[in-house]
Amino acid sequence: MKHLRLLLVAALLLPLAAGCRSRSTAQAVLPDPPKQLRVLTYNIHHGEGMDQRFDYERLAAVIRSVDPDLVALQEVDRATGRSSGIDQAAVLGQLTGMNHYFAEAMPYNGGSYGEAVLSRFPLDEAWTVNLSCDVGQEPRAVAAVRVQPWGDDGPDVVFAGTHLCHQSAATRWQQASEINAAFPQVHQRTLLAGDFNFTTQEKGYNEIARRWIDAALIYGQPQPTIPATSPRARIDYVFTRPVGAWHIVEVRVIDEQVASDHTPVLVVLELPE
Repeated sequence: MKHLRLLLVAALLLPLAAGCRSRSTAQAVLPDPPKQLRVLTYNIHHGEGMDQRFDYERLAAVIRSVDPDLVALQEVDRATGRSSGIDQAAVLGQLTGMNHYFAEAMPYNGGSYGEAVLSRFPLDEAWTVNLSCDVGQEPRAVAAVRVQPWGDDGPDVVFAGTHLCHQSAATRWQQASEINAAFPQVHQRTLLAGDFNFTTQEKGYNEIARRWIDAALIYGQPQPTIPATSPRARIDYVFTRPVGAWHIVEVRVIDEQVASDHTPVLVVLELPE
């Protein structure tokens, strides 16, 4: 009888043990989601839309519509008479819930004019690189930040936004050379975005392409970005490096024809496994 009771107890415990194993299997740790970055570049035409309105909520809505992590903004006013004294980087940062950094390219109309960066992440470091130009040309700059998108679980990233000279191909080439010199650490994960005012046939593009990867070209079938109403030329880019550091998931030119004279360009990047 004692042995019979033991057998009956064992038989009752077997299903319970199996159930425990099933729950354990169901609760197995799932793999982490891919580490992605959503990068946007947008020339905002000093905040003035094609309808001659300064509508920051409209610009912010365009930015929010693609849920970016990092944004490079060009033609940004800070406290100019033209823009009624508005600090555009700060306002767009507030409206999008992102951190901001403004890089002055030149004094203008009682304030400053230049580039800006918006970031979903805290800015661990931020700095400005001034680019050379000839007499009579608009000064240009680079707004650069360093962020940690994944905290201690991933690499830090340098993100730089710029706007090259629209008046001279020779000056664009010189500025491209200065950008390459300003970011010499080719093994650092770095993203360079903005309005470069060159096409792929120019020396300036070739100079950047010596050190950087054109995300849209790798993704395939690059699309024109300007003018916003009927794009015919591609002058807005996102470049990446180093080779093999990023998988390009998506490149998309956003169809927005009123908020600025440029279309925004979204690039979605992923860290390889």
